[in-house]
Amino acid sequence: MSASIHAIERTLAKVFSDDYVFSIPAYQRPYAWTREQASELLTDLLAFLGNTSEAISEVNPYFLGSIVLIKPDDIPDADVVDGQQRLTTLTILIAVLRTLMNPEKASAIKKFIYQEGNIFEGRNDRYRLKLRVKDEEFFRKYIQSGDSLEHLLNLDASQLTDSQRNIQANTKYFIEELKQIPEHHLERFVQYLLTRCFLVIVSTPDIDSAYRIFSVLNSRGLDLSLTDLLKSEIIGAIKEPSQQERYTQIWEDEEEDLGRDTFQELFAHIRMIYRKAKLRETALNEFRKHIQPQNEPQKFIDEVLKPYSDALEIIKTANYQSQHHAEPINALFRWLNKIDNVDWIPPAILYFSKHSHTPDQLKQFFTDLERLAAGLMILRADINDRINRYAKLLTAIEQNIDLSAPDSPLQLTAQEIEQIIQTLDGDLYLMKRIRLYVLLRLDAALSQGEASYDYSVITIEHVLPQNPKQGSIWLQWFPNEEERLKSVHRIGNLLLLSQRKNSEAQNYEFDRKKTAYFKTKSGVSSFALTTQVLQESEWTPEVINQRQTNSLQALKTVWRL
Repeated sequence: MSASIHAIERTLAKVFSDDYVFSIPAYQRPYAWTREQASELLTDLLAFLGNTSEAISEVNPYFLGSIVLIKPDDIPDADVVDGQQRLTTLTILIAVLRTLMNPEKASAIKKFIYQEGNIFEGRNDRYRLKLRVKDEEFFRKYIQSGDSLEHLLNLDASQLTDSQRNIQANTKYFIEELKQIPEHHLERFVQYLLTRCFLVIVSTPDIDSAYRIFSVLNSRGLDLSLTDLLKSEIIGAIKEPSQQERYTQIWEDEEEDLGRDTFQELFAHIRMIYRKAKLRETALNEFRKHIQPQNEPQKFIDEVLKPYSDALEIIKTANYQSQHHAEPINALFRWLNKIDNVDWIPPAILYFSKHSHTPDQLKQFFTDLERLAAGLMILRADINDRINRYAKLLTAIEQNIDLSAPDSPLQLTAQEIEQIIQTLDGDLYLMKRIRLYVLLRLDAALSQGEASYDYSVITIEHVLPQNPKQGSIWLQWFPNEEERLKSVHRIGNLLLLSQRKNSEAQNYEFDRKKTAYFKTKSGVSSFALTTQVLQESEWTPEVINQRQTNSLQALKTVWRL
């Protein structure tokens, strides 16, 4: 039976009423709106209200977008899937307005912040919005309770969390702006905010349909992701509140260390480590079926999420620390991060997490993994071939199979080696996806690891021009057009520059091209490949062929071809 979905347009007076008690689930990120978003909201609201004296009912309404809730039909309790940022900011705004009003009018406003209890009915105060556990008490004390805004502004911001600083900063901004408005106009603003500002509330009783709805709605909130939903299920499966808080902190620390985008990538890599196959369903379903982190949530966070997250951070930042082999291992990480796909990362994470304290093994494995990843890239293996190969490698790592054996999925086959050599000996320049990686790898080999490639621009240039001018020295050296065309795009005729291409300089004569184009201002080149060219007095077919042979041999040595 499909879940029922309800959508209704509500004024803020109805949003912040007994009809709803909003809760921010633990999986949601902390409050993140800054002064910039708060300013945009308030500026829009004041602009729509304008300075006219017409009746509030005649003023153009303002739409705040939609929020998505998980909410049963018959009770007010609602988990906020999308809309946390707006609901929190609006509550701050209403609290500031309450503070700026005289006591009588402030009393009329407070009901939109909390439902007052009744001692005779046995009811306690019930707040319209409950933030995440980590922020709930802070928000209640300084925003919702009614007499603590001044105390909030006096708190040392350096001692607050990011979300608490945002709450403090937005409160300060609203006070600074609104206290400049005359009281009668401020009353009109409160009326307008509560009766002419609308939210579309979309509610459904389960998280799956709520997520589907959220995915197709545009709003001013920040995106909800797969990791947020998994966090909800995994943290929610921990029964003890203190343990929930502890593991929420671990989760959020790992997300902060990696950054939100890379943290999302991590879950794709975890799925691959377990599934060892291309995604066939939604990622959420595959996690539930094949990884089942909700069954043993603490174990998943302790033994999978944290070690794999730490491994990915070290690999991505090339920041392995050890007394042995740290620099060559980090150099291999830097090369792997230049590969044009991320399919190599799951086996990298798995192996590193198992062997992080054995640098000898790490150096050998990542030497071979870079060789494999580069080889598959040079061969232009498609995504299915790559996934199948790395799936076999994941199995081999899990089963502790000898990865150095010739038939190991980590090792290139004889046929693959032959095809790689043929590719490298061909028109490399025409292979746009691999040419820069190959030339940088070659340059590093020639410079014996002393080169650094932290340039904002690296371009590939031909020595022999693609279209030499009639009467040039180039055509004297290459009178045979067939031989010239055979040579022009090969490694032997290519070099690297740390500047953008110059279409005019590309066709200079050799001596001028060396001095005016290939050299830097200091008279040398940043690249060993280019320095080789500067040492030549002429550029003949023999020079290119010899350079091709030497370059190919250097790459064979690097990749054991």
